[in-house]
Amino acid sequence: MKKLIYIIVLISINTFSQTKFITKSGIVNFEASVPSFEEVAAKNNSATAILDTENGEFAALVLVKGFRFKNALMEEHFNENYAESDKYPKATFKGKIDGFLINKLTDKPSVFYLSGSLTFHGKTKTLEKVAVTISKKEDQINIVGNFTEKASSFDIKIPKIVSSKIANDIEVTFEFLLKSK
Repeated sequence: MKKLIYIIVLISINTFSQTKFITKSGIVNFEASVPSFEEVAAKNNSATAILDTENGEFAALVLVKGFRFKNALMEEHFNENYAESDKYPKATFKGKIDGFLINKLTDKPSVFYLSGSLTFHGKTKTLEKVAVTISKKEDQINIVGNFTEKASSFDIKIPKIVSSKIANDIEVTFEFLLKSK
């Protein structure tokens, strides 16, 4: 009887854990460059994300101080003046992939739509129908996408002295290679 209970518990844990896919090394980039001026772009290689394959729920967390710029002074200004990363240390997304079915995934990317709430700089904005490509190979799911958002949507004020050098429309790209938990 003890063996039977032990086997059932192991099967239950194994089944449960296979519904969650996770990464701690997701990539999130943003760019707000304007032609003829210095590149305004940053990359974060340590975003955390989790996908529940039973219902398509998806969540991501990015530590704002993890964004790296080519120019150290630009990184400092971003953290102190724009993102105020001491006051708002995290950016989060919580949402759902519409029509997600894990058994339909293959190694060829398929287009899905992601909707949910993005929180950055203390403000939350709803994102709807962000096109993402998703593929699955063995025990890994790859999610790739992008969207454009305005700095003003998150109450980020760009001083007039640099406003011509920073785009108000910010292009955000992301890639998460999630592994079975």
